[in-house]
Amino acid sequence: MVQIRKRRLEIALQKLKPLSSRSATLEQYSTPANIATDVLWEAYTAGDIMGRSVMDLGCGNGIFAIGARLLGAESVTGIDIDPKAVKIAQENADSLSLDIGFTTEHIEDVKAKADTVLQNPPFGAQTSHADRAFVKKALEIAPRVYSIHNGGSERFLEKLARSLGGRCDAVKKYKFEIPYAFEFHRKATETISVVLLRFER
Repeated sequence: MVQIRKRRLEIALQKLKPLSSRSATLEQYSTPANIATDVLWEAYTAGDIMGRSVMDLGCGNGIFAIGARLLGAESVTGIDIDPKAVKIAQENADSLSLDIGFTTEHIEDVKAKADTVLQNPPFGAQTSHADRAFVKKALEIAPRVYSIHNGGSERFLEKLARSLGGRCDAVKKYKFEIPYAFEFHRKATETISVVLLRFER
């Protein structure tokens, strides 16, 4: 199994092909490579990647799935509702000769199980509480979940986790840069505060 250092992991993730088109409704904002690397490293050092089965929900271009495989995950699956995203994710994995299964599936239809879920779900800017379905499904799938959310949503998500029989801890905060992608954007780059949450059940 391939294993690499944190800096080399970030370099590899920076080279991945981005989505060729994005949907505002799906809130398809690419996870910056430096943040994805740090999230992956948190999960890796906690023992939740190497030798584990890992799932990347709302995988986009496959950045978490590919990073998990490079860090020694035993098996990795990436799932996205957008077939164009799944195609690019598969191309990115193939370019690195990584064995990862990517599938097109609605979040509510996912039945598979895993040891760990990694995700950057929609923040709910376009559809209120869009991240709620991802949290619920992730906790059905795996006992450990690493998930990026809007800063300030921690209290609500802690309450949601408890209602689902789990717990939620804030791990780190990041400044997340969103480049101009849609007509309603007003700036070339928007910076928002996000938090990495670790869910357990």
